[in-house]
Amino acid sequence: MAKKHKITTSKKANEKVSRQRASIITELMRMTEFLSKNDVANWRNAWQSAIDVNNPNRQKLYDIYRDAMVDAHLSGCIQQRVGFVMSRSFKLVDSSGNTNEEANHYLDQSWFKELCRLALDSIWYGHSLIELGDLITDGDGHPSLSHVTLIPRKHVIPEYGRVVPRVGMTWRTGIEYREQPFCDWLIEVGQPHDLGLLLKAALHTIPKKHALSFWDCFAEIFGMPMRIARTTTRDPNEYKRIEDMIYQGASNLGMVTDMNTEIQFVESGKGDAFNVYDKRIDRANSELSKLTIGQTMTIEDGSSLSQSQTHLQVFMNLVESDRDLLRDIINNQLIPKLIKLGFPLKGLRFEWDDTVDYTPEQQVAYETMIVDRYDVDPSYFTEKYGMPVGKRRDMYLPGNEDGEDEEDDPDKKQKNGRPFFD
Repeated sequence: MAKKHKITTSKKANEKVSRQRASIITELMRMTEFLSKNDVANWRNAWQSAIDVNNPNRQKLYDIYRDAMVDAHLSGCIQQRVGFVMSRSFKLVDSSGNTNEEANHYLDQSWFKELCRLALDSIWYGHSLIELGDLITDGDGHPSLSHVTLIPRKHVIPEYGRVVPRVGMTWRTGIEYREQPFCDWLIEVGQPHDLGLLLKAALHTIPKKHALSFWDCFAEIFGMPMRIARTTTRDPNEYKRIEDMIYQGASNLGMVTDMNTEIQFVESGKGDAFNVYDKRIDRANSELSKLTIGQTMTIEDGSSLSQSQTHLQVFMNLVESDRDLLRDIINNQLIPKLIKLGFPLKGLRFEWDDTVDYTPEQQVAYETMIVDRYDVDPSYFTEKYGMPVGKRRDMYLPGNEDGEDEEDDPDKKQKNGRPFFD
């Protein structure tokens, strides 16, 4: 059994911290962003602007990232990778490795889950700056945070540790967020010069978007047969009536004409659109899969069980890398800041709980195997299932004529089945 530690907190300490609250988000002047069409030339210019030594500016690059995240395949790959990390359990342990169940309550909150998601976004967007919300008290009377907020990336100049109030301002006029009083409320994720994996992903989402657009144009031009009407009528009203039937017929196309009017449907002879467009889109998707999840078979169709298991292992290696990233951020940045804010987490560290999670069927088989071989404390079933369990009941085998108590014969008890409980 893991040791439990009593956790206390000070209201005065919390009130003192609240009075010292300094929010950098209130210093920013937010403006509406405008959508624009991007191509590879825009991507290259935005990249060049972002790595400018004297005046780095990621504004155009983040516009391209926003467009890239609209791609369904890319967002699906990212959600798969993030979902695997967020589904894992965690624990807070002391220096002896004992789990502190009471302390887990402080991180089992919505703000903490949002913090983890924002931290994982740094893998795709690069450097991310997260601000902790106000210090509050939860429903159980424990200290908590109201929310966490991502500082808009366009306002952050991580190369110089500055946040500019207005987008486009030089970093020299910005706020130094690594200094007091802001640093105690900020979590910095990623290296200052990191531009994220979306820099590479955008190189595939841009031509993919163009290929889809061109395919739509192809379908519009060649997807439906051309309708041609030849008539000898000179009546303007009749000519207009035939013209309306041609252009406005759509799926309910039908027309009534005289014997001198001929209607012709010309089918397109272009049939190579699949190999031209679909193959290009498929290639972009496979490249995005390899970039984001390291392989293709966990999100696309696989050809064999052995290959899919190998691909899954590659994917799980990336998940483990993401878990290490979160663990380091929580232990090196979040927990020390929470302790300063009055959270009683001193001496504890964050670890992932790798205890095996069983399906209901697996759980039954597992428990049956254990009780068949060992004496199990009845309190286990009482705590887990809410089932009142008493002493072990004597079990007699059918046909046991001499009335021998099986509980006195360990070999029979082991061989014939698990014991019963009242």
